[in-house]
Amino acid sequence: MGASRSSGTTDEIGPDEDSGGGRPGRSAGPPPPAGPGGAPEASAGSELLAALLDGMDAALCAFDAAGTVTHWNREAERILGWSAREAVGRAGFAGWAVRRSDAEEVRTRLMSAMDAPGRQVHEFALLRKDGGRVLVRTQSAGVRGADGKPAGLYCAFSEVHARIDLERAIALSEALLEDASWGVVLVDVDLRPTVANAYAARALGGGRTALLGRPLGELVVQGVEELEAALHHVLAEGAPSAPAELWVTLRTAEGERRRCWRSGFLRLASPLTEEPVPLGAGWLFRDVTAAKLAEQEADRQRFRTSQLHRAARTASECEDPMEAATSLLDFALAGFADHVLVDLAAGERLVRTAATPSDAPGPCLPVFGGAVPARYDPGHPALQAVERTGTVRTSAGAGNAAQAWATERRWPRDAAHALCAVLRSRGRTLGVLTFLRAANRAAFERPDAVYAETVAARVAGAVDLAQVTAGA
Repeated sequence: MGASRSSGTTDEIGPDEDSGGGRPGRSAGPPPPAGPGGAPEASAGSELLAALLDGMDAALCAFDAAGTVTHWNREAERILGWSAREAVGRAGFAGWAVRRSDAEEVRTRLMSAMDAPGRQVHEFALLRKDGGRVLVRTQSAGVRGADGKPAGLYCAFSEVHARIDLERAIALSEALLEDASWGVVLVDVDLRPTVANAYAARALGGGRTALLGRPLGELVVQGVEELEAALHHVLAEGAPSAPAELWVTLRTAEGERRRCWRSGFLRLASPLTEEPVPLGAGWLFRDVTAAKLAEQEADRQRFRTSQLHRAARTASECEDPMEAATSLLDFALAGFADHVLVDLAAGERLVRTAATPSDAPGPCLPVFGGAVPARYDPGHPALQAVERTGTVRTSAGAGNAAQAWATERRWPRDAAHALCAVLRSRGRTLGVLTFLRAANRAAFERPDAVYAETVAARVAGAVDLAQVTAGA
């Protein structure tokens, strides 16, 4: 709704020509009384009314009790092309804003709003100034005078397609924030959640209302820096061109969970201002942890299979079986562990036969100066592997205890995770293969144990051949 002009009253003289809808002129009613300086007292009020009406986003026109147009704002002019000077003063829409064949029906339906309670909603096909037709949806309501009798009516209208677009936008936002199959979180400029849908609440481990207003750092233990950096970038530069995959660790009642979220971001700006005013950012995400883990596992298996194939081809070219064993271990170490130790059985004891350097990455080589006894205390993981004839996995605690943990077990000082696989060939235990990882890597898991057992079987075959050859 808006005024007929940004200056002057809204009941100025209408168009000079007769449009078939009645003689244009001023709206009904006496002129306002003159003030002290001869100027109308209503001038300031009319200016304010004109500014308010012209500033509205909806098209608005008003009629007096006789059906004469008294108000016409700029949005109405934008939709239909008729200016306020051309519209104000005309008798209804007949012959200019509607076809003559439709004029009586439109007039009857509009004027009925003066006597009906509340607002009435209609759809009409109106005429543009250029002769084109536009379907509009109107909301009309009567206006009563001081005596309580009908004095006219106002009619707010908008293009039907614009209204439908608005309804679609509202329906879409409600669907996204209720039952969408991905998470939707709206954050303000301080990066605090203001709205979260049900999916997002489940993913973040809290209720929809419990998440609101809390810093993201209270919900995300690790990865919050990357998430906040992405949101800051959206607020400053706009949405990125492609989704991003963020790995985060969540704090939940069951403990910490590591998840991967495929995320998209949108900058939210107010549509009600000429210059975009940031309202925050929209964050849409979907949990793809299972798919990413499966993808990583498939990549890992392909790489390990390739390494074993290359190791077998290299070992087949070695004349010395022990050289073949250490070559196998060099290939197996890539991407799997930081250190490897080969302890072979010598009676009731284990003897260190080959190892990688303890202070830096390097190849697996025979122990300089010959094999030396491994001084393992009872209960050592390598001794447990021999006793169980199976694989043993173990890890150190956090902090400085890891270094003491490694030293006590006669392992390199940076070791924090260990996997001991027994060497078996022809039904005999030949020794133990120990893989070690530093603290900056994940602990060994069951798939790692399966791979280590495969490597140990191949190494055991080479070691067995070396012992047979030496005894021949």
